[in-house]
Amino acid sequence: MTLRPLLLLLGVALGSLGGCAEADEGEVVLEFWAMGAEGEKVQPLIERFEAEHPGIRVEVQQQPWTSVHEKLLTAFAGRSTPDVSQFGNTWVAEMQALGALEDLTPYVHRSEAVDEGDYFGGIWDTNVIDGRLWGVPWYVDTRILFYRTDLFAEAGYDAMPTTWDGWLEAMRAVQAVQPDGGYPILLPVNEFEPPLILGLNTAELLRDGGRYGNFASPAFREAFAFYVGLYREGLAPATSGTEISNLYQEFDRGRFASTITGPWNIGEFQRRLTEHPDDWGTAPIPGPTAGTPGVSVAGGASLVIFEASEHKAEAWELVEFLSRPEVQIEFNRLTGDLPPRASAWEASGLADDRYARAFFEQLGRVRPTPKIPEQERIAQTIRTYGEAAARGQMTIDEALAALDADVDRILEKRRWLLDREAEG
Repeated sequence: MTLRPLLLLLGVALGSLGGCAEADEGEVVLEFWAMGAEGEKVQPLIERFEAEHPGIRVEVQQQPWTSVHEKLLTAFAGRSTPDVSQFGNTWVAEMQALGALEDLTPYVHRSEAVDEGDYFGGIWDTNVIDGRLWGVPWYVDTRILFYRTDLFAEAGYDAMPTTWDGWLEAMRAVQAVQPDGGYPILLPVNEFEPPLILGLNTAELLRDGGRYGNFASPAFREAFAFYVGLYREGLAPATSGTEISNLYQEFDRGRFASTITGPWNIGEFQRRLTEHPDDWGTAPIPGPTAGTPGVSVAGGASLVIFEASEHKAEAWELVEFLSRPEVQIEFNRLTGDLPPRASAWEASGLADDRYARAFFEQLGRVRPTPKIPEQERIAQTIRTYGEAAARGQMTIDEALAALDADVDRILEKRRWLLDREAEG
């Protein structure tokens, strides 16, 4: 091997290990971690930012979602966190508790580019802990209903009902017109989102200041019983997502008439439904009672600045740039990710799009999950007992009692810390 190829290989290796290039004199280099497709597709926007901000260079490090959480914890321990990072908004509480994040409250108060009033309230709230802001929403995610409009119309429903009672009656009517073996709704039992979303409609998930689970309460039980009842009545199959070979094919054939899923499936449904490409629609989650609009979960990703950054002012300039409505519209065109600002929806026409419109409506009614570091473990515990009840392995009351007991154990350290704080 000649020297030049060897040096090139070494350069690639060192680049992948360190990820940083030397800054030219007078130049600031920002390290920006972005995950998955966003890390790849954000590059044209970064080039625009650099053109507008001579003297600032941004190095985007594309990180896989599967391992970035551990990498962030490792980077924090080693004081090697990036300047700016994309962040799942359920991670904010954990990193804020560690002291890893910069408080963005004063930045937003001074900013003309980041207008809190233009953001969906429930999404913005996922970044607020104890009255302080720790991240700025970058794109949003929530879950709504995707359904076969022709099957619902044949059953007598030109639109999705807005209450749980009406929704239940509609599903029973749809099953009567489906092919044999069909189910009005698919809610894979290995997904925590459906029982979580239904629970957010009726109850607080935790009680006593986030010290204990609240799952055996009458309010959460109402939602959980509705969820389990769909399986017990045969309206939903008690199967996991991995047991379904091709969701889109089964939806096309009418085996499943609806499901609860996220915005990424707009494009998938458009591409993959071939027998009924125009016979599907989207709708917000129905509410538990008349006059109580349904809520869904507030998800998505935020932009955070790390406390250890030596270039916080420049990092905030990048956050402001990526938060501009016109930049968010371009980001949506590049990635398909939904913007967190209402003005971007309206200016781009997304708010009137046939399939995205229901997301726009739902995003006005989303709730964050408990903003505590233990939330992801709690969500998986909800899934475990939701699946056990859906499969008939536990009664509703057995599952909720066990869920409370497990969550209380998860929160044991939190209670100890809160009690110590209370004692001063």
